[in-house]
Amino acid sequence: MKVLLLAGGLGTRLSEETDIRPKPMVEIGGKPILWHIMKLYSSFGFNDFVVLLGYKGYYIKEYFGNYFLHQSDVQIDLSTNRMEILDSKTEPWKVTLLDTGLHTMTGSRIKKARKIVGNEPFMITYGDGVSDIDINKLVRFHHSHGKLMTMTSFVPESRFGVLRINHDNQVERFMEKPKEDSGWINAGFFVCQPEVFNYIPDGEDIVLEKEPLENLASSGNLLTYKHHGFWQCMDTLRDKIKLNELWDNKNPPWKTWAND
Repeated sequence: MKVLLLAGGLGTRLSEETDIRPKPMVEIGGKPILWHIMKLYSSFGFNDFVVLLGYKGYYIKEYFGNYFLHQSDVQIDLSTNRMEILDSKTEPWKVTLLDTGLHTMTGSRIKKARKIVGNEPFMITYGDGVSDIDINKLVRFHHSHGKLMTMTSFVPESRFGVLRINHDNQVERFMEKPKEDSGWINAGFFVCQPEVFNYIPDGEDIVLEKEPLENLASSGNLLTYKHHGFWQCMDTLRDKIKLNELWDNKNPPWKTWAND
């Protein structure tokens, strides 16, 4: 099953980093967050990726085009212009890098991968979020219900404490960064039947999270897989700092693989 990775956005809320590189290439623990996401899928045996490029897509092409250099120890003889790989650290990945346009919206980027996906089920996720989600359980859930799309949902922790106040302005309860069951959000990690492409109109301005998902929901073809573990997107510099701190603690919750 192919995994489509949305990696073309401008990442304006992380402009401290994205002025230089696309957001999926912002590093967590010295590796692009895109690498972390791919390692998650790979740990469950999914190794066929389609990276949907846009803003500064050449940066991602260069990374995978020179993956040996980025990941391995090398010896270079400048007198003969010869390079020898001393310690190869590679992955069992097949990576298709698809240019989908600088200003193309998420739904339209996905539609451009239709010929590559073919008539097979496929997965989609965003190139800026990590999780400890069990991909195999997600896929089994998708196949169990027979609908066209499964979207993973998650209840994020509030950034702020919450007050319960009575009519006399007395604070009856204070909850530090609570998680409320009513606050489920779209966490990405989609599993799709190929018929999902029929719900994405032609054009460059189709936002996946608007008309396509709304129509899938209204037709009864969108179910959600509730994830109760770890999930964190990287929208801001604050998020990047938090993820790096988790990685530096040597036991990051999204690290489902054994090495690296």
